[in-house]
Amino acid sequence: MTEEEFDAFYTAAFPRLVGQLYAFTGDHAEAQDVVQEAFVRAWDRRTSFDAAEAPEAWIRTVATRLAVSRFRRARRWLELVRKDAPREQVPGPGPEHVALVAALRTLPPAQRLAVVLYHVCDLSVEQIAAETGAPAGTVKARLARGRAALARHLSPEEAETMTGTKEATHAP
Repeated sequence: MTEEEFDAFYTAAFPRLVGQLYAFTGDHAEAQDVVQEAFVRAWDRRTSFDAAEAPEAWIRTVATRLAVSRFRRARRWLELVRKDAPREQVPGPGPEHVALVAALRTLPPAQRLAVVLYHVCDLSVEQIAAETGAPAGTVKARLARGRAALARHLSPEEAETMTGTKEATHAP
């Protein structure tokens, strides 16, 4: 088969073979991949193909075998994955955490940063001042305003858990 004959064969047979392999695999992209791979393999043998010898049957057979091989590999991979120990389920955030994040989002960015660095990252006022480039007095003011704003958005219990233990150790 010449290159021109092969090109004509490819143009005519590719859509038909993809349709057949799609019916076999149930996945259109997979069908396209295996038919394309079969045509690549056929390209190397195009000189030995004869139009009278049903080259489409050869490509269909190769594509079907490729699809089965890929299916077996995927199934084996799933078996291996399932044998691994199940991953621990991490519980989602509790209602207090969700409320705190929502309240933090209401703060201006500078206040939010100060509150997070102080209460979450456990930095001192001096460390926050050095990191943000703001004077220590400004950091203290941002913390005070941020806490006041958070107190308006959170219940008294949530606000206490946010500031309760840290106030005693890092009072600004």
